[in-house]
Order: sequence, then structure tokens, then C-alpha cells
Amino acid sequence: MLAAPTPDNDRERLAALREMLILDTPPEERFDKVVQFAAAEFDVPIALISLIDENRQWFKARVGLDACETGRDISFCGHAILQPDIFVIPNSREDERFADNPLVTGPPHVIFYAGVPLRMPNNYVIGTLCLIDHHPRATLDKTELAILGSLRDLLVEELSNPAEAPHE
Repeated sequence: MLAAPTPDNDRERLAALREMLILDTPPEERFDKVVQFAAAEFDVPIALISLIDENRQWFKARVGLDACETGRDISFCGHAILQPDIFVIPNSREDERFADNPLVTGPPHVIFYAGVPLRMPNNYVIGTLCLIDHHPRATLDKTELAILGSLRDLLVEELSNPAEAPHE
């Protein structure tokens, strides 16, 4: 298993993530709806909004997974945040970077992974929107890539504009 390298700008990226005050916050319907839609649209059992801090990936929203975080050292999303665009692993058991990863060999049995980096307006990537399946899949087609990109854009906009406090 190859742990994801640390981005060159990780110190600044982490500071930007902390300034957002989103880590370890309660679930929010607006994010839950995105992962619910993504899981249904792509017919995957797991969809996540994953935020990557120093030591972990924390799930702001999740469908199909009980865990609320995993170690950054074993995360697929740690690799995805280094990509300029969508990162797809059609079959992790056949990819030397992931074949012996505990997330592949044991629960949740990540075999197919597609993650799109959440690049904020300040140009820092704070995490991913990702899709996971327990079975190998072909890479995403042009339409699916466009849909995943649109969901990413929606999330970046939502993350850039914190929800207003409810009016009383």
C-alpha cells in the first residue's frame, strides 16, 4: 500500500480548511442530499464528502458507511486531492497502490473509487466528493464525468457560502 504523498502546500491547505470551521460539525441536510443523489445517480452503495486534515479523512456527509472518519494514511481521498480533476480507480485489487489497503481487503471493501477534488476559490483542495463500489467498474463515461463535475461545483459553492443561521 502506498500512502498518499503530502501536497507541497499542505500547511497552507490545512490552515484554509481550519478557517472554514467545518471539521467535526453536525450533519447538514444540504450536504446529505448531495451524497444521497450521487449514490442513487451512480448506483453505488457508498458516497462521501470527505475532508482531509493532518491525520484523517473526516466525512461531512456519507451514505452507506457507518464510520465517520478513517486514517489519512490509508485514504483513497488523500491521493485524489493531489489530482487536477477526477481520480478513478476501476479495480483497486489490481492497483499496486491500493491492493493491500485495509479498506480494500476488509470493510468497507473499496474496489471501485471515483473522487473529485473540492478545490476552493482560494485554490486549496480541502477534500473530495467520492463514489465507492464493492465491485470493479469501468471508468466513468463522459456524461458521468460531467455530472460528477457539476456536483463538485455545487459543493464548492455550498462550502464557500456557509449556511445562514435560522431566522427566529
